[in-house]
Amino acid sequence: MAVVDAVVKLGGDVLLAPVLTVAAASIARARAAGRRLVVVHGGGPQTTEMARRLGIEPRLVGGRRITDPATLEVLKMVVAGQLNVDLVAALRAAGASVVGLSGSGGLVHAHRRPPRAVSGSDGVAVDFGLVGDVDGFDLALLELLHGAGHLPVVACLGAGPDGQVLNINADVVASQLAAAVGAGALVACTAVGGVRRDKDDPATLLPRLTVAEAREAIRSGAVAGGMIPKLEEACASLAAGVGAVHIVAPAEIDAALAAPGSVGTLLLP
Repeated sequence: MAVVDAVVKLGGDVLLAPVLTVAAASIARARAAGRRLVVVHGGGPQTTEMARRLGIEPRLVGGRRITDPATLEVLKMVVAGQLNVDLVAALRAAGASVVGLSGSGGLVHAHRRPPRAVSGSDGVAVDFGLVGDVDGFDLALLELLHGAGHLPVVACLGAGPDGQVLNINADVVASQLAAAVGAGALVACTAVGGVRRDKDDPATLLPRLTVAEAREAIRSGAVAGGMIPKLEEACASLAAGVGAVHIVAPAEIDAALAAPGSVGTLLLP
């Protein structure tokens, strides 16, 4: 596949009006400037809200969702359904030519994750249920869409060789896809807009981090919750050859690509 400038990952906290409109406009500006992009999105907060409305209490370990069959049905409805549809519509309204995709349609090849210990599990192996680890991607499909001038927008589901749909953390999909397509950058967009020593205090934003500093922030507890997998996958993507990782606010996606380090948090090897 021809080199992609960046994979853009949107968290569920960004997929809400009016923030969604701001993010879509920023992505559209980057596209208009000639950037080849792939967008990957999650939908954790919306999935949690819908699950609770349906009487399903979410279970998370280290910011990662344990996915039983009932929770997987919620993910299909919310992430591959409502959120993908709304994001595609917002990007079209901003002027981009977009195709919405679910990774389970063959784009994201995966296998069910065996029980394993993760950050936040205190060394105990966790069975995450119907959660997948990525085996590969249908890069020819992405190339076909790019060649036709379309922006691929991917919901973070995958499927095993038997057709079993699997939930995959959006940060994992974005990180591994960025490495697979030879992206120059991974841009993780969150409402917070960067890594902070205190998540509630914008003045504690860390403008630059090395991999070693990011790992120490995880080890020391300086970051927690959903920021843990985000930083872990950022480190993994850098190790796999992605040039840089930007963690930015919704309005800053195009600025991060135009002037690396000017906004948000820039992670470097």
